[in-house]
Amino acid sequence: MKGYAAALLVFGGLISADTLAEPWAAGGGYVQSHDSEGFSSRRLSAEGIASYQHLDNRIGLRYTDHQFSQGDWQRSGQQLRLVARRTNRKTTDGWNTELGWLQQSTHQRVILDSSYRHTFSGGSALEVFANRDIVETRTALNQGVYFNFAGASVDVPVHPHVTLVGLAGYQGFSDDNQRRHVRGRIIWQPSLDLGLTLQLRYRWFDNSKLDVGRAYFNPERYQESMMAIGWRQRMGDWRNTVTAGLGSQQIAAEVATPTQLLELSSETQVERYALRLRAGYTRAAGPTATNDPDYWYRYLLGELVLPF
Repeated sequence: MKGYAAALLVFGGLISADTLAEPWAAGGGYVQSHDSEGFSSRRLSAEGIASYQHLDNRIGLRYTDHQFSQGDWQRSGQQLRLVARRTNRKTTDGWNTELGWLQQSTHQRVILDSSYRHTFSGGSALEVFANRDIVETRTALNQGVYFNFAGASVDVPVHPHVTLVGLAGYQGFSDDNQRRHVRGRIIWQPSLDLGLTLQLRYRWFDNSKLDVGRAYFNPERYQESMMAIGWRQRMGDWRNTVTAGLGSQQIAAEVATPTQLLELSSETQVERYALRLRAGYTRAAGPTATNDPDYWYRYLLGELVLPF
């Protein structure tokens, strides 16, 4: 209850007279995920928004009910968080902060998801981020394992049709494991008008502690290379994106195995409402406690906002 009261105080501190004069709205969200290990996660949320311009420009207070299950095992959680976003939809510059309190069984955690992005005059962009969240596996939820993840990424346009993206991050787990992350992308746009991109992606991480009691996927090192194609296009009031990729992953010194990616999203924002839909499928190593090379994960997300 102390965490919920603190979130309410922070929310109240952000509400000024000018904010009260801006549009208000109510929102709701649904997220469902499932993987090849039989682990399922469901999130159902409701949000009151005190300052609403669009989906990425608002200040609100969100309550989320969490449900986790695997076989005959079940676990629930409740979360209250402040959601504050000020992002330019054309450039994606701006900031985002979600700060809240999560109670799951006897475990209580402060949760954070924040980022800031700025594009410089030459076209290069810098983004910094900091996250704090729980690990969503059966063993980790029972033990209350959480992590802190922080880092930065840089976008550098080297040609009107080519952009290089690099990311470096550090992730520290509550069980004293430390993980280093490196990611990179080469993005090529054949035409600046088609919304089509061809991407070469790479990600790598390692771990300082190999024995984590099978609480989550934790190899000595992991790397993945992928070729992906992306498409972004507006159809009427809807903005749609599709990303599909094929690649390979290597866990420590084991033989490389194939990976797959498919992500779809669509959103619309009109005076009466705003709706965002996303779905995705990945066949690659995830947060589970298994080294199964055929592991897969899929999710479905929906968000609706109704302005007053």
